[in-house]
Amino acid sequence: MGDRLKFERFIWFHGRVRDGHFPNAKDLAGRFEISSRTSQRDVEFMRDRLNAPLAYDAVKKGYYYTDCAYELPSRWFNEENVMALALAVRLASSIPDTGIKKTLCSFLNRVFSLQSGDGQNCVEGISEKVSVKNIEYSRVDEEFFHEITDALFRERPVVMAYYSPHTGKKTIRTVLPLHLIHYMGSWHIVAYCASRKGLRNFALSRIKDLNRTTEEIILPPNLPSMKEYCRKHFGIMQGGKTREVCLKFAPSVAAWMSEQVWHPEQIISYEADGSLLLRFPVADFREIRRRILGYGSEVMVLEPKELARELKEEIVRMREMYCIGKSASKTQDS
Repeated sequence: MGDRLKFERFIWFHGRVRDGHFPNAKDLAGRFEISSRTSQRDVEFMRDRLNAPLAYDAVKKGYYYTDCAYELPSRWFNEENVMALALAVRLASSIPDTGIKKTLCSFLNRVFSLQSGDGQNCVEGISEKVSVKNIEYSRVDEEFFHEITDALFRERPVVMAYYSPHTGKKTIRTVLPLHLIHYMGSWHIVAYCASRKGLRNFALSRIKDLNRTTEEIILPPNLPSMKEYCRKHFGIMQGGKTREVCLKFAPSVAAWMSEQVWHPEQIISYEADGSLLLRFPVADFREIRRRILGYGSEVMVLEPKELARELKEEIVRMREMYCIGKSASKTQDS
């Protein structure tokens, strides 16, 4: 309760300063019926701990701000709020923008300082308790990420040179960023493309150049929601019509696979020998095929037969590739 009353005094004093009334410690003491010593400590706390740009005017016998843009920071948080914010900062390590990370850490230090009351820097301590390690992620140009994020929140279009590894070509696109998504180690921007007249997904790692533009893009009224678009275009459920996949995992990996979530509608069951059966719908085999191959002989596709056939063909091609390599090696040795 004491902290709330103190913050009410800060709010009152802040408002009087902002309105140009030049309040002083005596005014604060009279308004809240506190001692002159307490009121002076409040003013000093605002200046030294809340970073209020207070300066004293000897003529008007009161305080004013040297920076009129200053705003009083919020104080309504508890230890759980601070812990959640600390975790959020650590999880933000995947953001390829050092400026944003520094801002987050600076803000968190201020929050910890207000919470603990001792002004200690606690960000370094968080890294000793929580770590985030990313593997198989796509490298993103920091400047491009910052510009895309800025354009997204300001709702402004950009012009970019975009490279497609599927076609091997680079195209110039004018787009309006609508949604930023971090998917399996890669950052993507869902944007309305003016040249294609529709929503497109762009991997930030494939942007080769990026510039702001004054060109205006008017969105059509029939665009799907970003939630619906991402549901259809990211993950093993991407696309329209789906088919059920049934995978049989060996007992050696069954316990580990029971912890995995491949699809929100997946169904897990077990066989007598300890094998795990995993069922879920997919609309595209490309991504699930790569994931299945990663488990080698510890997984077998039971359904659909078409997916099993594609994997068999891929395994044959892999075997031929390694056999060719072995033959070539023998030839060189002879």
